[in-house]
Amino acid sequence: MVLVWLGHGAMGQVGEPDVGEPGVGEPGVEEVAQQEPSDSPDGIWAILSAGGPVGVVIMLLSVAAVALAIEHVMTIRESVLMPPNLGEQVRQLLADGKLASAQQRCRAAPSFLGFVLQAGLAETDGGWSAVEKAVEDATADQSARLFRKIEYLSVIGNIAPMLGLLGTVIGMIFAFREVADTQGAARAADLAEGIYLALVTTVEGLIVAIPSLAAFAVFRNRVDQLVAEVAYVTQHVFAPLKRVRPSGGTSGTAPPAPPPPPVGGR
Repeated sequence: MVLVWLGHGAMGQVGEPDVGEPGVGEPGVEEVAQQEPSDSPDGIWAILSAGGPVGVVIMLLSVAAVALAIEHVMTIRESVLMPPNLGEQVRQLLADGKLASAQQRCRAAPSFLGFVLQAGLAETDGGWSAVEKAVEDATADQSARLFRKIEYLSVIGNIAPMLGLLGTVIGMIFAFREVADTQGAARAADLAEGIYLALVTTVEGLIVAIPSLAAFAVFRNRVDQLVAEVAYVTQHVFAPLKRVRPSGGTSGTAPPAPPPPPVGGR
């Protein structure tokens, strides 16, 4: 029995392989991982470039949207559209009867507010009604110009998903053409290229459209706020003219001038 037990122990030592160490000539786990080639795309650029010509157009639209957003941030600001102290200076000059100096001050500060004030000053001879009409027309003209300026973001936000849909249709056409060419024997790998194109262009269109429409909404609200502030400042500047009748006489029952707008227009 002792010999049988020793025999079984010897057989176990000889026959059992050492699982803790790799065999001779067999690569380890790390070596196998290093030897396996990577077939994944090289980053996000490879994914974006898979969109084809439609994807290129969408990327160009994204560049245009970013450029427009940066330009609007720099120009649609209170300090640009409403130069500081311009309204108070023009109001003081107008109250002192220095109409030429007030017009010169407006020309020296080309802006939304300067254009509106200059339009009103040019009609002072016609009385308050003519000034009010000129101010309203100038405000409407300048606000329309600003709205047309930010409208391009809305256009990009609406065109980008349509282009993505176009790429989706093109990709599905490629996929079904493969099915038709192979008489229905196409494998999933044969259809993957067309479906991949369809999904990539759809994602690209949405990535461009969502920020563009969001930026358009922000700038539209900002323009509305600035137009309201310009209208308030303009009423404050031309308040002294309300005391003068169209015939040149003064009215003793004229209402007091409105207070100056708060800092920041709020």
